[in-house]
Amino acid sequence: MMLVACGPSWWPRVADPVRIVLLGGLGEIGRNCMAIEQGDGPDRRIVLIDCGLMFPSADMHGIDLVLPDFTYLRDNAERIEALVTTHGHEDHIGAISYLLRDEHGIGDRRAGPLPILGSRLTLGIAANRIDEAGLRDRVEFRAVADGDRVEVGPFTIEFIAVTHSVPHAHAICVETAQGVVLHSGDYKIDLTPVDDRRCDLARLGQIATDRGVRVLLADSTNAEEAGHAPSESSVGEVLRALFVQQAGRRIITASFASHLHRIQQIMDAAVASGRRVATLGMSMGKNVRLARDLGVINIEPSHLIDISEIDHYSPGEVCVISTGSQGEPMSALALLARGENRFVKVGSDDTVVLSSHAIPGNESNVNRVIDGLLRRGAQVVHSGIADVHATGHAQADDIKTYLSIIEPDWYVPIHGEFRHLVANAALGRRMGVPDERVLVCEDGDVLVLDDEGLRWGERVPAGYVFVDGIIGDVGSGVIRDRRVLAEEGVVVVVATVDVHSGDVITGPEIITRGWVYAPEAEDLLDEACETVESSLRRALLDGVRDVEALEREVRRAAGKFVNERTRRRPMIVPVVMET
Repeated sequence: MMLVACGPSWWPRVADPVRIVLLGGLGEIGRNCMAIEQGDGPDRRIVLIDCGLMFPSADMHGIDLVLPDFTYLRDNAERIEALVTTHGHEDHIGAISYLLRDEHGIGDRRAGPLPILGSRLTLGIAANRIDEAGLRDRVEFRAVADGDRVEVGPFTIEFIAVTHSVPHAHAICVETAQGVVLHSGDYKIDLTPVDDRRCDLARLGQIATDRGVRVLLADSTNAEEAGHAPSESSVGEVLRALFVQQAGRRIITASFASHLHRIQQIMDAAVASGRRVATLGMSMGKNVRLARDLGVINIEPSHLIDISEIDHYSPGEVCVISTGSQGEPMSALALLARGENRFVKVGSDDTVVLSSHAIPGNESNVNRVIDGLLRRGAQVVHSGIADVHATGHAQADDIKTYLSIIEPDWYVPIHGEFRHLVANAALGRRMGVPDERVLVCEDGDVLVLDDEGLRWGERVPAGYVFVDGIIGDVGSGVIRDRRVLAEEGVVVVVATVDVHSGDVITGPEIITRGWVYAPEAEDLLDEACETVESSLRRALLDGVRDVEALEREVRRAAGKFVNERTRRRPMIVPVVMET
């Protein structure tokens, strides 16, 4: 399929083609990863933009994390010039340590360390995970500042300041042989940010005017939400009022450990109300220390206390800032809700503030934590009760403003579920991008930008890679089995046969979990055993002696019985042993 549009009249002809390889983040929240490459054959060079993870959905039973498929990057590891990061959120940098490993990653395919470019804060957050994995020797960190232009292979990369829910986020301008490819990063247009670092719309407009933007890849997360995203500063006003209202009570707040602007505002509200601040959770402690070292968070040392010291103060003198705002089962807040945290015991003197919004798919976990906190007597304040959270992503009117400044030749929505991409595409058309130049893509799609325009290339592998303890040991088949086990249960049928005489020596015996409760269903289980035994004896009488064939007959007979009698479809596991 060819999608053709000529570039500006001054555009140089016969330039090297540029390929945009979309490896994650299109059709889901998370796994954001893409490659931009230029040239053909041995001269082809690649720059990566972001390498993030995704948190598992409720039906991914037992899965810890979900990663991009690194097959394409592994096959082209020596062509990768650098990894460019937009900001310090896990869905953009959380998979870097897995990318660097030998198995499934590119670690053993590269002759030297992988350069990673980003702000000092972004690199500091990424370094925590890389150090935990013991892979620091496989990277070379290169810190950049707002407005820096860096030569990376055949590309010139410019880092443009944008406002997001984590400080020091960037849009990425990639100058290629085919012109400018602009990656918006995660952004919103906040005119009153906490740190006064605004989205550099002037620079974006200058690039659009001077050189033009051939392809704009833009955040879609809030494309369905009308209006403008509220300022992060508005949350600070709500928090200060809330701290005054809760005088005399201990306040425990929960937020993303990377949401340092929110943490700063919580600290400011706590200090203003005469409280001392303690952090709870390893990542929260690490990020606050890093942010203080970089001057991103400012608080007097006298206002900070260790979490082990909070019982030395009255409830109204303490504010705890905790991880676990998404209800992760082993997070600090979830342990609090279950009464299992060794530092803090929640009770009737506590007010818990969830200064966040549940990521799609995490709602049940968050609700479970809220219920647990309420059962322990705490008061709980969340975004459904008070405006204690503000999104970090552009809403519809912000996106339209952005498009009016950039006026791209081609528009590719990224970062979001498919419905978000479709909504963002509609905004692009409404703002004047021709319909044939708005491309709604999915993971694995490849776009080829050449002198004639933008066209589809051959797809690359981009499926989910599941992490359950050790990366790569769980496939989609295992997930399907776990889903069946969780929803329908399992029935194990064990029998021993004499393949020479054709007799059933022992069994069949049925062991079940999650289908019926065995002590209360003895008659049903006896009937099932008789049905399977009858079928097994008929097969043996017909001369069947192959164990695998006998197991298939057992599975068929047991499955038919279970379905007819209970209208359920548990996993049937036949075990036929021979003597």
